[in-house]
Amino acid sequence: MSDVALFNPASVKFTDAAARKVKILITEEENPELKLRVFVTGGGCSGFEYGFTFDEDVEEDDTLVGNAEVTLVIDPLSFQYLAGAEVDFKEDLQGSRFVVTNPNATTTCGCGNSFAV
Repeated sequence: MSDVALFNPASVKFTDAAARKVKILITEEENPELKLRVFVTGGGCSGFEYGFTFDEDVEEDDTLVGNAEVTLVIDPLSFQYLAGAEVDFKEDLQGSRFVVTNPNATTTCGCGNSFAV
């Protein structure tokens, strides 16, 4: 792991369910250096949308949130939109997916991946 400090800011919650799923996926990939990166991009039907990817790299200004020996990574631009949010993993009739519950979102689309502030 890099020399970037790992901490768990109270303003972003990385749920146990999400951490368990990340740990399973990392084990399947056989790469313990992987971290789940959540990011916000422009687009979607409401103006912004959430994205998830696995990443080995951590930048100096990234925010790291740890749970169950895995790490959630958030870049500074995305963090401003995610403060107070919860990153979770859900399995239901719509399928299996990582989801963000964001108190900053003033509107969201039906799929939950797009939002406005």
